[in-house]
Amino acid sequence: MQFSSSPRVSKLALAIAVVFTPALAHGQTQATENEEAEARKSRMPSIEVIRVRGERRAHSYDETGTVNLISREQIERVQPLSNEDVLRRIAGINVKGEEESSIVTNFGIRGLSASESKSLVLEDGVPIAPGLFIGNDRYYNPRIQRVERVEILKGSSSLRYGPSTIGGVVNYQTKTPDDGVMLSSRVGSHNLREVNLEAGNHNASGDAFAGVVFTHAESDGFMDKGYDMTDVMVKAGMELNGQQRLGFKFSYHQNDANISYRGLLLDDYVNGQRYNPAPDDWYLQDRLAFDVNHEWLISPDVTLNTLVYWSDVSRDYWRYGVDTAASNAAGRWVYTDELTGNNRSFERFGVETRLAYRHSIADMDANSEFGLRFMTEESDDTRIRASRANDRTGINDRHIQDSADSVAAYAQTQLRVSDRLAVTPGLRVESYEQVRTILSQGNATAKTSNTEVLPGFGATFELTASAEIYGGVYRAFSPAANGVALDGLQDQNLDGERSTNFEIGVRGAVERISYEVAAFMMDFDNQVVTGNSDPNLSQSNAGKTEHYGVELQFAVDLGAGLQLDTNATWIPKSEFMTGEFRGNRIPYAPEYMANLGLSYRYEGFSAALMANYQGEQFGDPSNRVEIPSNAAGGIWGGLLPSYTVYDLFAQYQLNQSLTLFGSIKNLTDKQYISGLRQGIYVGPERAFEIGFRYQF
Repeated sequence: MQFSSSPRVSKLALAIAVVFTPALAHGQTQATENEEAEARKSRMPSIEVIRVRGERRAHSYDETGTVNLISREQIERVQPLSNEDVLRRIAGINVKGEEESSIVTNFGIRGLSASESKSLVLEDGVPIAPGLFIGNDRYYNPRIQRVERVEILKGSSSLRYGPSTIGGVVNYQTKTPDDGVMLSSRVGSHNLREVNLEAGNHNASGDAFAGVVFTHAESDGFMDKGYDMTDVMVKAGMELNGQQRLGFKFSYHQNDANISYRGLLLDDYVNGQRYNPAPDDWYLQDRLAFDVNHEWLISPDVTLNTLVYWSDVSRDYWRYGVDTAASNAAGRWVYTDELTGNNRSFERFGVETRLAYRHSIADMDANSEFGLRFMTEESDDTRIRASRANDRTGINDRHIQDSADSVAAYAQTQLRVSDRLAVTPGLRVESYEQVRTILSQGNATAKTSNTEVLPGFGATFELTASAEIYGGVYRAFSPAANGVALDGLQDQNLDGERSTNFEIGVRGAVERISYEVAAFMMDFDNQVVTGNSDPNLSQSNAGKTEHYGVELQFAVDLGAGLQLDTNATWIPKSEFMTGEFRGNRIPYAPEYMANLGLSYRYEGFSAALMANYQGEQFGDPSNRVEIPSNAAGGIWGGLLPSYTVYDLFAQYQLNQSLTLFGSIKNLTDKQYISGLRQGIYVGPERAFEIGFRYQF
């Protein structure tokens, strides 16, 4: 992780960055040194996972893995309701959508299951999953409305982060509001209403700033899965002197969503019924977070960054019980008056410091980085037995507290062997202890601990002034959460999911064409799988798994304002090699994925037609093909057919202050299955949206 006082992007890095399918940025320019110096005053010190530099032959120092940089311009071009609207357009990423606003995280990278993410998600370099070691990592998804840039890093550069970097790292860089006020709003299908307000200001000398980003959105939702969401972020920063900067960020998020784990039963789906299958179930989410960032330029060659962060996430999930026999007879869920609140809260505190040191080794330029992180996590899990009559009040018959203390250290050096070759060895160590206490069983307690040593090596080689080969190998892991590692208050002796990852690729740009091709392989020692057939153990080590494939990204400027962008992913192998599911494909890991986009720009007008293809995929590890037709047994799975969704976007900048935009999403009204859990999750139908942005 690089903390640079003046990050600049080389021409090749820009060419790589704009291969964002299918919305290629136009007119993106390299910042000058003076612009960067001025911009530095107004930026809160933050963590950027992409290490790009403004030096001569800067691409010799690019990341040793695949990189995607998605700018705010590119984000706005696809007019997303959620961050998953952005991620599904990136090579190698599979999204398993459960509702259009993506309240929970559901994506997988490079053949990893989209229902059990094993990739690290950050916001401004801070982990945002409610529980990295104690679980669950899906209960919070950052709102795209406050995101300035998305950084996606795959390959050996992921070693600088942890844990859970098997698939890679996704970092959401949040906005720092400009001076003045910007108001934006949109309305759309399903009674969508959204308003965003950004306001910022600098002092007279320009070395201190403050700003706020506010979003409120509500909708009846596709299939009446409505939500009411408010998100507030406040940022401020100041330059303490010529060598030090301090910044802080406070954020608040609240969302009441009428969603559940239940989907449509098969007959209703086939007959075209589209209704909320659990109309009285609610997912109630709140999050508070606070980050403090300090940057100290000790010397022109030494920078020390320190990050302190805290967050508190609560998730109350109220669900009604079902009458299984009556549901089977009716062909749809029939509910009882029994109400259960599976209510959980997560608190995290962490301190991370990183020292970047520019030096030389044996007359070779070197950039070294040393990091240390301390983190503690706690969760409180209650189960409230209530009824329809007393509405969310009742007896707490299960009360569990989980905690984990962890420490991580890493060291990495980028060594410039020649003008064309750079090598990057590194080492990361993660050590943690997990504790589970069941208060409802007389404070019965169990604990376990683990230490992982994770080496890695990467390299870049400049073939020509406009083409580069890169690659690497590294060890990655994802810890088993407390509920798995200490299931039944017994140390299950489950190893963390360990994987040895390999990658080799080539990227570059020639005149109007930019491209990137990467081949990858992930060799798991073991993989933890949910839904194991053993009723005495809810989850277990499934044994060895293997994943390999190829990603292709390609973009060409056709002239006359036209741009063609595409990417494709082929993962011929993503399967269990041992254990109960040997020979089966990993669920929610399609063999083929692709994106294609044709965009047009003329003066203030721009438009884009985009296609997203998802290949067929299995819904569970058993690889059953038929989707169950009833509610009995609680066994769900089946083969999800492939599908292609087309989206049409347009926007027009009337003047420097006002921009109008609109979209038709799922242009052909494609009917498709997006996921399976307790029933069928249906992909969103055709939707219309219009809106504006106005800068005061």
